[in-house]
Amino acid sequence: MSDDFVNEVSHNVEIFRLFFVVVLLTAFGLSGYFRRQARRSGESIARSREGAGNLFLRLLLAVPFYLSMLAYAVNPGWMAWSAVALPTWLRWVGVIAGLATLPLLYWVFRSLGNNISETFLTKEKHGLVTHGPYQWVRHPLYTVASAAFLALGLIAANGFILIMGAVILVGIALFVVPKEEAQLTVKFGESYLEYRRRTGGLMPRLKKSGQW
Repeated sequence: MSDDFVNEVSHNVEIFRLFFVVVLLTAFGLSGYFRRQARRSGESIARSREGAGNLFLRLLLAVPFYLSMLAYAVNPGWMAWSAVALPTWLRWVGVIAGLATLPLLYWVFRSLGNNISETFLTKEKHGLVTHGPYQWVRHPLYTVASAAFLALGLIAANGFILIMGAVILVGIALFVVPKEEAQLTVKFGESYLEYRRRTGGLMPRLKKSGQW
């Protein structure tokens, strides 16, 4: 193995790590900023109010997932045990997709305003948001966040991050969204049901009979 080849591989690792860090830190920076603004000017709901079972499931998925991303960001070698041999072009697709999610995240958070919540529970002064991306999709934050997670997995070419991102997406679709929509239905009644009939859950609705 030539020194030139080794240097090229090392250079590629650092390039993808740099994009990984940019997407990761910007996404979490946006999330932290808007959530902090919401807490300062509105009601805050503690995660513990979701119940011990829901909190346990969140921790069970979130802790290893976030730790794996932090580990890769600090030193990709720490996550080499779950590296997968993805073609370089596919990793660049991940870079493009990851960067594309950042303005979308800003749009979603800006549209939510003080309605941003740490849980699936609704706030006392919760408003029904139907503008911005919410005019087409009821849960665009989950959609964009999931896309960002999967993009990060492609950038890192890491099987564990990819699998955990997919598991979290499935968990959101099957468990979080139904609970959140039940809360919103109680809160807004027929207004939310009418809104639900004309929008998609995680993707824009293409057929009137489709839910997702």
